[in-house]
Amino acid sequence: MQMPQLQIQTTPGKLGLNIEMPVQQIEQPRAIIDQQQPAAILEISTTKPQLSLDTTAVREDIDMKSVFKRTEEYAQLGRQAALDGVGRRAVEGQQLLRIENGGNAIADLAKQNGTPPPAPLGIRFVANRSKILMSISPGTTTVNVTPQKPVFNAQVNKLIHTYTPGKVTGTMEQYPSIQIDWKG
Repeated sequence: MQMPQLQIQTTPGKLGLNIEMPVQQIEQPRAIIDQQQPAAILEISTTKPQLSLDTTAVREDIDMKSVFKRTEEYAQLGRQAALDGVGRRAVEGQQLLRIENGGNAIADLAKQNGTPPPAPLGIRFVANRSKILMSISPGTTTVNVTPQKPVFNAQVNKLIHTYTPGKVTGTMEQYPSIQIDWKG
């Protein structure tokens, strides 16, 4: 005996997906930088040092005297020579007054005055340098520096960002089906 049969045939459904990938672009432009460093302001002021040398005593030692000093010395020498001359003539006069006491007063006076004393030697020693009077006033130097601040300008550029979203679409590649048969 034959039994009735039920036959079922199925076809599965197939789903297809179309995928478009998303696109993202990011770009960062470089910043624009302007940087400057102005030079510092430098001010320098100086006062000159002063050296004062007084060589009067040294010059006098080597007989290089000023006009005023030389005039003063000659006046003193003239005064002294006049006093010496007056004194000598007074002594000579006293000798001549006593001529009656005997002796040869006139011949003695002629001998004294006719023979001058020997001249001094012409040797002179160079002056002592320690007699130079020195005075020094030091100079000064003043330095003023005024630093200048740097100039810094920066322009930051905005980020460039583009985004295209992705897309997914579904399609039926094969539709499902069922077939039922009865055999019997």
